Amino acid sequence: MTQTWHNLLFAHWPVPQEMLRPMIPACFELDTFVGQAWLGVVPFRMSQVRLRWLPPLPSTQAFPELNVRTYVTFAGKPGVYFFSLDAASSIAVTVARLWFNLPYFRARMSLLAEESHIHYHSQRVHRHAPPATFIASYAPVAEVFTAQPGTLDHWLTERYCLYTVDRQQRPYRGEIHHLPWPLQRAEAAIEQNTMALAQNIQLPETTPVLHYAHYLEVLIWPLRQLSNG
Repeated sequence: MTQTWHNLLFAHWPVPQEMLRPMIPACFELDTFVGQAWLGVVPFRMSQVRLRWLPPLPSTQAFPELNVRTYVTFAGKPGVYFFSLDAASSIAVTVARLWFNLPYFRARMSLLAEESHIHYHSQRVHRHAPPATFIASYAPVAEVFTAQPGTLDHWLTERYCLYTVDRQQRPYRGEIHHLPWPLQRAEAAIEQNTMALAQNIQLPETTPVLHYAHYLEVLIWPLRQLSNG
């Protein structure tokens, strides 16, 4: 699958390991940076969403998405573990839930770009799902840079696979390929954010670590089942 990501904000909060560990499948190790676990809320817009060799469907070609994530390892390989992914395309939500075993939810969403400022609104409308809302405005405030290995910036953003499990709790990995993130320091005015609370995760009353990325092209491979051994 190919995708292009636009106007993306990484908003990360430090979260106690003991809060996250029970929510992650036992087959994965919770990844930490200098002993600290992190939770990210990541709003952005997707375009050029299509399966390889096939043209995009009009209703799934472009739409906003918002994910809540933490970081895990399996057999020493770091990756992303998603608590939730909200999207404005009903077809994309259905396909992703069936094909990728990912917790996608339908949401009513909008993204408005005014010069360098992004105004983002998401309200979950998925039937029987816990309510979740994210309303914020954000913008880059510095020049583009590439995160250096060993830094928190790099650890939070440079992840090249996702992990999930099926109903039998068997682990899967999905490989992701892209160029290094063109990051910028960012500012954000977050008016409402219950995305983590919908997962029974309480965020601290601290300013999040913020990064912005304007544009990135991404390739995604099918899930591959992993051996617990």
